Amino acid sequence: MTSKGQQVIQQWYSEKNWQQFPFQAEMMDAYLGGYSGLLNAPTGSGKTFALFLPFLAGFINAHPDTYKTKQNNGLLMLWITPLRALTNDIRKAMQEACDEIGLPWRIATRTGDTSAAEKAALKRKLPEVLLTTPESLHLMLAQKEYPKLFNQLQVVVIDEWHELLGTKRGVQVELGISKLKALSLKSEALSQKSEISGVESEVISQKPGAENKKVTKDLEFKAFDLRLKIWGISATIGNLEQAAEVLLGNDFPAEQVKMVRANLEKKLDIRSIIPQNIENYSWAGHIGLKLLPEVMEIVAKSKTTLIFTNTRSQSEIWYHAILDNYPEYAGIMAMHHGSLDNELRNWVEAALHAEALKLVVCTSSLDLGVDFRPVDTVVQVGSPKGVARFMQRAGRSGHHPGATSLAYFVPTHSLELLEGAALKEAIKDKIFESRDPMLLTMDVLIQYMVTLAVSDGFRADELFKEVKTTYAFADLSRNEFGQLLDFITSGGKTLAQYDEFLKVEVENGLYKVNSRRVAMRHRLSIGTITSELSIRVKWLSGGSLGTIEESFVSKLKPGNTFWFAGRSLEFVRVKEMTAYVKKSNSTKGIIPSWNGGRMPLSSQLAAVFRLKLDEVAHGIEKDIEVKALKPLFDLQQQLSHLPQSHEFLIESFKSKEGHHLLFYPFEGRLVHEGMASLLAYRISKIKPASFSIAMNDYGFELLADEDIPIEAALEDAGFFSIDNLIDDIQHSLNANEMARRRFRDIAHIGGLVFTGYPGQQVKNKHLQASTSLLFEVFSEYEPDNLLVRQAYNEALAFQLEEFRLRAALQRIQTQNIILKVIERPTPFAFPIMVDSLGREKLTTESLEERIAKMARSYGAEGVPEPAERKSRRPGITRKKGF
Repeated sequence: MTSKGQQVIQQWYSEKNWQQFPFQAEMMDAYLGGYSGLLNAPTGSGKTFALFLPFLAGFINAHPDTYKTKQNNGLLMLWITPLRALTNDIRKAMQEACDEIGLPWRIATRTGDTSAAEKAALKRKLPEVLLTTPESLHLMLAQKEYPKLFNQLQVVVIDEWHELLGTKRGVQVELGISKLKALSLKSEALSQKSEISGVESEVISQKPGAENKKVTKDLEFKAFDLRLKIWGISATIGNLEQAAEVLLGNDFPAEQVKMVRANLEKKLDIRSIIPQNIENYSWAGHIGLKLLPEVMEIVAKSKTTLIFTNTRSQSEIWYHAILDNYPEYAGIMAMHHGSLDNELRNWVEAALHAEALKLVVCTSSLDLGVDFRPVDTVVQVGSPKGVARFMQRAGRSGHHPGATSLAYFVPTHSLELLEGAALKEAIKDKIFESRDPMLLTMDVLIQYMVTLAVSDGFRADELFKEVKTTYAFADLSRNEFGQLLDFITSGGKTLAQYDEFLKVEVENGLYKVNSRRVAMRHRLSIGTITSELSIRVKWLSGGSLGTIEESFVSKLKPGNTFWFAGRSLEFVRVKEMTAYVKKSNSTKGIIPSWNGGRMPLSSQLAAVFRLKLDEVAHGIEKDIEVKALKPLFDLQQQLSHLPQSHEFLIESFKSKEGHHLLFYPFEGRLVHEGMASLLAYRISKIKPASFSIAMNDYGFELLADEDIPIEAALEDAGFFSIDNLIDDIQHSLNANEMARRRFRDIAHIGGLVFTGYPGQQVKNKHLQASTSLLFEVFSEYEPDNLLVRQAYNEALAFQLEEFRLRAALQRIQTQNIILKVIERPTPFAFPIMVDSLGREKLTTESLEERIAKMARSYGAEGVPEPAERKSRRPGITRKKGF
């Protein structure tokens, strides 16, 4: 039988002339049935309404006669999203639905962009639905009497859960949900106790015994049926079931969990842009902009195009190049990335909605959720390095149910075309990356503990039980929890003499922060997003453009010109964490770079890439990309070898620089960094040597001044072995320095260092010095410190991808080793060697000139000479643009 709420929602669908998808109907049944779980739906499929409308139906069912007049209901739904930019669109859609259905509700947002006045208004009168971020949820938990905010809460929705899973922000969400569940259970326990008291007296007066047990059991089920619902929304990833486990926690009954899958075949049209001339000797980044004319032809034929780049620097470069060569796009083209001013980004998003822009050059800042229906084409510049990431970006076009997403892949070097073929194959075969959850992130837990101490305080045993219900801290021992308690109250074993680390006091078993200064500084530091210190860029005349990293600004001198936010800027001065600039008419200038720009090849895409390479080695040419690369592969086979899936290729040659060894695992640059150091160490045990190391996503190079005894190394059964792997890694790499770098962020999140008040941030070099000193002190006097242990674990897991490294070594052990002695670099070797050139600083030659010189010295043919800069097309006047 259809409920009142379902009838109202169905009527609303009819009035909108919309058809409810089967997965939306399934979601309605699951929600109204009292289940929690995970909704798996592709972008642009109507997933927001799939969860929001069942919630409305549930409220209407509970108040069938008064739902159109019932106001001041308290906070009923908490909607958590990873990006502040997503909240505006979602809020408008939800508010419109409520208004049309006749619910007198208010949908509000609370993010870092929300003004102090708006936050105060939210405290005075809570909306029925609040859209927020993980950080803002924790700020709410840091308020006095925070449980009152969540008294009426019925459901928590985590949007884009796949983006949070596997990050410390995801752990923040887990901890926040554990607290909301505990508050909900306390509330239910009180009401249940009251209900049981009344019913028991009635039962005892009638029929004691077995009937009494039955009533109590019924009440227990009813109490569970009333408990807080938790739902996640996720795009397709490789470990959806585990994603649901992480979201719901260890204490959620399996029988009350549902996985709802949209099973919508998103229509994708993926096309690679093939360069007219495929160069056999190619290197990272040298093709990209050469395909600008082909890209702009696509843009001209499309209504609205998003050009995705992998880094903010790339987006600046492409925007500048388009404006330089196609000035007629000034005024109808914009740029969008995370370092631009929020007001500027909001303007771009609004202009996209209003169909006022034909082209936007962007980064991952437009990856998620925002619905830009005018966008009909996406261009991906360079490999996205992951299948799921490319699917997310492709889905920005045709972003509504039933539409086809059109995406073009632009290679930045020749071999990237094979990645394009691998992307298509992986999407066709539904091979997607998993998001492995983070475990035992003590820095996040320390921050959370102080957050609760800042508000109403916490009791240790209660909090330990709550935290243990999370996936992240299921294996937390009571002893470790005790160490953290000791750390926040007395500074632990090492910092007890320093008052600034004694943040929390214990009063009758209640852990609480009494210092207003500590509380204020903590609230300012809540969050797990860490990056290099940013400097705000402002016009001398007023107005903000965005932020760039302190390290870049420190290299500028007054009068220097740089490109940022699509403009040519002259640097004037720095004052109080602000770089003041004025407009420059210069057409030349440096472009800022941001740390963390390079993404490694994902495990899944790497595996499909190797399968494609195996097809090439067997002469299978079914992909247009493979056909285009035939001359390159033919030359590789002629000079060396094309490895099949059961083979592992090593190349060896000598030059005036020394003895070169090149290995090709095709596993991604992070794995190669660890493997290169590991194998160099193992070779050095046979014959002491010093090595230079270079790597890319396809392989790595070991270069030594003297002969490298590779034959002897290969005869050793332990050369590719995983035995003693961790010990050998720590000997081969400066594990101490890697852990020190990870510790900087851990210290920030865990509250060991304070980055400063707004507008008065502590300088980057001072933060580095402080965290380095703390790391040294802990390492020397408290080697079992949990945060130091975490730093070493993170270095292995994230900087070296130790799990993937272990798997790659095991795979290589089963393969036939092909050692080829070659006369000169092969097409596979050349880009790796170029990567090492790019890191040498002391030279007056351009990179292209040095590459051409290197190629000539090896007798390599087909390497392009450095081209002269082309002037803008004649006869077109450059307009004043965005």
